[in-house]
Amino acid sequence: MHNPHAYSLEEQAAIYKVIRERRDMRHFLPRPVDNAILQKILAAAHHAPSVGLMQPWRFIRITDKKIRQAIHKQVDAERIKTAQAIGEYEATARMSEFLRLKVEGILECGELLIATLCDKRESHVFGRRTLPEMDIASVSCAIQNMWLTARAEGLGLGWVSLFDPIELAQLLNMPADAKPIAVLCLGHVVSFYKEPMLVETGWKTEKPLADMLMENGWKQDDAK
Repeated sequence: MHNPHAYSLEEQAAIYKVIRERRDMRHFLPRPVDNAILQKILAAAHHAPSVGLMQPWRFIRITDKKIRQAIHKQVDAERIKTAQAIGEYEATARMSEFLRLKVEGILECGELLIATLCDKRESHVFGRRTLPEMDIASVSCAIQNMWLTARAEGLGLGWVSLFDPIELAQLLNMPADAKPIAVLCLGHVVSFYKEPMLVETGWKTEKPLADMLMENGWKQDDAK
């Protein structure tokens, strides 16, 4: 039966394609991003759903080279700490593998943006009384909109989470009750990864959807 609310087959194909081909990018070309396209990507973020319409996203555009370098320094310091933690919990060889991964493109990307949670979030109760983390979920929806729009425009976007949120907040003079969530690298790329980078590099394999789907309750692990 025809659904009058459905998009055309061509429009549906475009939506599924951009979802399928979106990648968390780490390799960028040092070329500027057209400001009109940047504004379209930010507008897409602002169209994201948010619990209680609180719109908790705030974006800080980094145009000062010294601040960009300072952010890179913070991320690199956390990269080393993460590698050490991996070595402690897994194996030294795994630590070495991690150190060989390219985990960010902060110095190369055309635009650097910091996605943050707003201040005074405690005043937003609608939808957050029992699940206060819904503000993070809302910002994540905004970032996903940016990812998809960037890919549709032929640009790569990478979400970097290797940083100390307190140190980054201090660097950016953020209010005490605001919080950075993501360092976003946006820019031109030579090509997009055919598979997620961690799959291509052999770091990890993707799990099938069947392993994630349960019905009528939590699926207990049969392995005893």
